[in-house]
Amino acid sequence: MARVKNTPVTRRRRKKILKLAKGYFGSKSTLYRTANEQVMRALQYAYRDRKQNKRNFRRLWISRINAGAVQNGFKYSKLIHGLSLANVQLNRKVLADLAISEPTVFASYVDLAKDAIANPTKYQVK
Repeated sequence: MARVKNTPVTRRRRKKILKLAKGYFGSKSTLYRTANEQVMRALQYAYRDRKQNKRNFRRLWISRINAGAVQNGFKYSKLIHGLSLANVQLNRKVLADLAISEPTVFASYVDLAKDAIANPTKYQVK
């Protein structure tokens, strides 16, 4: 009797891979072996890029904050230091959004940071 190579479990596994490979170019979407290679690589890229996406957004926010700080005559590092001295609990995402959409509010935060650096005892928590 011939050996059966198409058990329900195998078929299910292959269909799952081919479903993930839908939309790939050429035989990568139709042949199991090439589809499996491409899906494994794509899943590795997706895992890696989920981490890189966070890094890239943080870099973008920092550059936007720095641009807004330079417009107000200040540097990014001093701004962050001044805001931490003033006990301001805004993250970089919100600060970047303020620098883009609300420049006057961002300028007030820059002034607050300047004041906190000039008078650190004024903002100390007692």
